[in-house]
Amino acid sequence: MQVAFRADASLLIGTGHVMRCLTLADALRERGASCTFVCRPHQGHLMALVAQRGHLALALPKLQEGAVPDRNETAHSHWLGTDWATDAQNTQQALSTHTSGQPVDCLVVDHYALEARWEEALRPQAKRIMVIDDLADRPHACNLLLDQTFGRQAEDYKPFVTEDCTLLCGSQYALLRPEFSALREYSLKRRAKPVLKELLINMGGVDKDNVTAAVLRALQHCSLPEDCKLTVVMGQTAPWLKDVQDLSKEMPRPTQVLVGVDNMAQLMADSDLAIGAAGATSWERCCLGLPSILLVVADNQLEVA
Repeated sequence: MQVAFRADASLLIGTGHVMRCLTLADALRERGASCTFVCRPHQGHLMALVAQRGHLALALPKLQEGAVPDRNETAHSHWLGTDWATDAQNTQQALSTHTSGQPVDCLVVDHYALEARWEEALRPQAKRIMVIDDLADRPHACNLLLDQTFGRQAEDYKPFVTEDCTLLCGSQYALLRPEFSALREYSLKRRAKPVLKELLINMGGVDKDNVTAAVLRALQHCSLPEDCKLTVVMGQTAPWLKDVQDLSKEMPRPTQVLVGVDNMAQLMADSDLAIGAAGATSWERCCLGLPSILLVVADNQLEVA
């Protein structure tokens, strides 16, 4: 089975869309599928990580300096860096070249800037189209739609999809890597007698507004236990990494900064409290029963929080 993903990561978009698509791609590969990612090489893209995880990454043409997105389309049109028709044409060409003109079995679209017109344009390149979304704010032309937002109801998408579209709505469909469920029992047992010795801080893969530094400065004035240690996790493309690393050396408690970790489930299971953004990582913390202080760093996190 040939599955293609259209998702982007950047300093503006963050890493969450590509990361949850990678979770799905890994699971599909275990079932024999071949997965290909189609991405725009924005600053902060994750195509190297896609390749590291064993999937093929196709780069769309890099945007010319001064390219003007169509800001009169969806609320997030500016994330695309160009208009939807150009992006559709670029994606069509990339997929057609890769598959020698044959349609893929499924095209998975996870991008706030794309909607029904783009999806209709890609119909010749895909036997089926799946959309991953959590906004319910624009029409889609797809066979399957997944929205893992807590409390999301299928009725929320009724105005935006056709009657034959299968809707998977609610956090029971959260895309979680298997290592989180594997560590659930261990993590819950650790919390039988609560302590505060390991504090985990994670504001997502990019943290473009440097919320991490604000949290660390606040913690400098908190009466944390003497034996409490802080672990900060940041993405490889985080623009404020150096600032946070410098600040970590000024903390009154031992503070380590980890970058691009591949053992997040173990770090969470071994932590006593998390301070983090209310994005997709919320479901990882819930799975492991990790007590958390949530910060809303994007509008679409408000309902989840």
